[in-house]
Amino acid sequence: MNRRKFLNYVGCSCGSLLLASCSTVPITERRQLKLIPEYKLNAQAAQIYEKIKSNEKLSDDKKKLNEIKEIGKRMEDSISEYFYQSNLQDPTTQFDWEYILIDNDKVKNAWCMPGGKIAVYTGILDVTKNTHGLAAVMGHEIAHAVAKHSVERASRATLINTSTQIIDIVTGGKISQVNRTTGMNTVGLLSQLGLMNPFNRKQESEADYLGLVFSSLSGYDIREAPKIWERMKKANKGKEPPEFMSTHPSSANRIKKLNGWMSSVILEYPPIEIS
Repeated sequence: MNRRKFLNYVGCSCGSLLLASCSTVPITERRQLKLIPEYKLNAQAAQIYEKIKSNEKLSDDKKKLNEIKEIGKRMEDSISEYFYQSNLQDPTTQFDWEYILIDNDKVKNAWCMPGGKIAVYTGILDVTKNTHGLAAVMGHEIAHAVAKHSVERASRATLINTSTQIIDIVTGGKISQVNRTTGMNTVGLLSQLGLMNPFNRKQESEADYLGLVFSSLSGYDIREAPKIWERMKKANKGKEPPEFMSTHPSSANRIKKLNGWMSSVILEYPPIEIS
């Protein structure tokens, strides 16, 4: 079954569900699917976050943790103030913000769970280099939560799983037959390469853009953002999968887009005054 037919089946079987469950991403206004209640994912994320705090070695570098918390607080306030001044619904009203620094120099990463649960690994500090670089990374991760990307991903996975079962019934078990014959999860592979990966790359690019916006609103120098990806590219020694196989845009593509957005973000989203 080709990708177009698969999408046609999904559209026909779940069209009414999609129409009833679409919303838009704040600022970018991209339409997105929301089938899963946000509060449920936030509650699950909070439980997982507590387990991570118990199982991971947390850094005792209080100075760096305080810097992370200060950046986060400035972004919390700036995001809420922006939506208040714009007379728009604040997407962070259900957030219970929290920050940890995980002591792991081998992991060059940071993340923000649904509901504002944030972790930074010490390994990424060699890449961020300074406060503005750290703000760029945190802005990107916070953007995922503000844009409800986890809700969207969970909703899309639910839709694909439901649609696959419907298609299997309609086609007389053709999908199950192919899976048994090849020993592969055919639909899983097709959805990853043809649906989920491009979709995730779209989310990553959106988080790159929104991260610039949030950093700029918070008063940080967003010109540091593309420099981070230059350093990340150097740290990875060019070892990146082909972009069509990856859930993330290539470093070169990210750098190009970030530089392209720079001037407009600086002009349209200057540091916001907190009332």
